[in-house]
Amino acid sequence: MPDPGLSPLQSSLPGAAARFGAHVLATAAAHGQAPAQEAGGEAVVATRPALPTRPVLPFGTAPTATLPVEGRGAAAAREASPALERILRGPSGLGTTDLHWARTDGLPAPEAPRPPADALHIPGLYYHPVPEPDPVRVEELSQRIKAWALDEVELYPEDWEGQFDGFSTGRYMVACHPDAPTVEHLMVAARLMVAENAVDDMYCEDHGGSPVGLGGRLLLAHSALDPLHTTEEYQPQWAASLHADAPRRAYRSAMEYFVQQSTPSQADRFRHDMARLHMGYLAEAAWAQTDHMPDVWEYLVMRQFNNFRPCPTITDTVGGYELPVDVHAQPAMQRVIALAGNVSTIVNDLYSYTKELASPGRHLNLPVVIAEREGVSDQEGYLKAVEVHNELMRDFEAASAVMAAACPAPMVLRFLRGVAVWVDGNHYWHQTNTYRYSLPDFW
Repeated sequence: MPDPGLSPLQSSLPGAAARFGAHVLATAAAHGQAPAQEAGGEAVVATRPALPTRPVLPFGTAPTATLPVEGRGAAAAREASPALERILRGPSGLGTTDLHWARTDGLPAPEAPRPPADALHIPGLYYHPVPEPDPVRVEELSQRIKAWALDEVELYPEDWEGQFDGFSTGRYMVACHPDAPTVEHLMVAARLMVAENAVDDMYCEDHGGSPVGLGGRLLLAHSALDPLHTTEEYQPQWAASLHADAPRRAYRSAMEYFVQQSTPSQADRFRHDMARLHMGYLAEAAWAQTDHMPDVWEYLVMRQFNNFRPCPTITDTVGGYELPVDVHAQPAMQRVIALAGNVSTIVNDLYSYTKELASPGRHLNLPVVIAEREGVSDQEGYLKAVEVHNELMRDFEAASAVMAAACPAPMVLRFLRGVAVWVDGNHYWHQTNTYRYSLPDFW
């Protein structure tokens, strides 16, 4: 798939990436970032990103110096790392001027975005505000995704329409993918998001979901993403099964659109991450059936699989280009993507805390597990979960800076920037979706 406006990567990049992958991961694991001052319990709001950086190295050159820990200011980070500056600018080159909201060359510095006045506010949470999503795109995407859900896949009954509208898929996807070339690119992400949400609700959660028999349901649904290859006698029965319920219809249709827009390697990458997601669903279901309260570290293992990872991993498909498979597979890039999924999922734990407590049964989330396993109050468990989120967020930013410095190819920088914007857009959607979320009275 072509990358609009950007120079193609040189053919030597995959081989070069293979040479630096091992030492990048070791460096990223060994060096972190000093915590920011969080005085007065206020939310820590920053412009993205203020990261630890290092000099840009030629491909295949192993670093000998450790990462210096920089200050939090975005200006200092830009000065320290040309590679990081390129991430902050977004894509460059002929035809890319309007491709990304962060584009500022030749223009006055824009005012830093601020959360809407009615947004939810978690004191002490470290995050980056984003500009309000383009309302024209939001409206068009919202109409198109609803028509797909209603008319093409018959996803939900009429009395669920308010919940579908309240999810605000259009606003969510436009905020997470501001560099999508067209609304059709956004629809690729929107269909997958809605389908994944339907599987979670109808198979796992409170719209008919149950841990009992979940593995069988997920296996059949996963075959809508990763098709069955079998004999001529049994192929029609499997194909008919993909229309048997709403989650399978949604998965089948969303994946058909996705493979039209993506390359084969992007589609295979997505299938792999969806298998990870389904394994996480099964772990949580097994704990529910055995009434197991996991240790905090066990819960975080489960959440690395049962998380948002499939969403940021397709950022290049939605952006209209492809990160080469050899670069995507590097341990250092995998760390960036894993941390993006983890931090985005802990955001969900924090904002959905009261919603889950009000639902039937016991819902595991990070504040609940910390309070139970570490013997602290509900309030202390929640505040500790905020600290965990902040540490993961800084680890994500540090890992992104290491990858950018080691591999400053334009497409790699664009992908890193896209994943970072997805993390910020995901937070924005949670923070502003007061239809779904409210906060506990812990401050």
